[in-house]
Amino acid sequence: MCRQYSISSDFQEIQSYFAIDESLMYYRPRYNALPTQSVPAITLEDGKRTLQSFRWGLVPFWAPDAVNADLWNVHENEAYRKVIEKQRCVIPCNGFYYWKKEEKRMHPLRVVLRTNGIFGLAGLYECWRSAKGDIHRTCTILMTRANGLVGEYDRRMPAVLESDEIAKWLEPDLLEMEYLNRLLKPSSEERWRAYPVSPQIQHAHVDELSCIQEMDLKQAWVKS
Repeated sequence: MCRQYSISSDFQEIQSYFAIDESLMYYRPRYNALPTQSVPAITLEDGKRTLQSFRWGLVPFWAPDAVNADLWNVHENEAYRKVIEKQRCVIPCNGFYYWKKEEKRMHPLRVVLRTNGIFGLAGLYECWRSAKGDIHRTCTILMTRANGLVGEYDRRMPAVLESDEIAKWLEPDLLEMEYLNRLLKPSSEERWRAYPVSPQIQHAHVDELSCIQEMDLKQAWVKS
């Protein structure tokens, strides 16, 4: 399961690639984003693409935390259907992390496009107000089956949207489940590469440029 990712692009690149109309957050690059932390996500608000801050880990008022989700499993829960129908989002990303195990050792890998470009992950979000009046804004990343590259480390990977699929995913009037699920196909492995990075990414407080820099494999391991 993908539990770490990066969005190290600057705001101008994100704004241009995703055609963002307005931002309701102070954006800063994230080199090592983990569950329960605040991450940027794009929603469609009154026809405008809006960049907002969400806590990674979908927490509806009636359900337990969910960091990653599967579209069909979510749809089978009747209470979740409103989220699928009206509360889809896109999570900007330019790399996600997996851990590779070799005997008693393991080391982290960063999976990126061969172009090193930015891309969008399909997501869902929820907003609700507690009895105390606090507003909870949370999101989850939707998963699909892994392609050949990621399949070496896990059976699932984040659902990557093609640039021309972003508008379709955000469109609130698009409700046909079969069509939505087809958008969540595995991304072709030929487009991706993986390289070793520092095992320091295991620490939630480490969020700096060194997290995404390629590391000598002889050093990039920890005991499993």
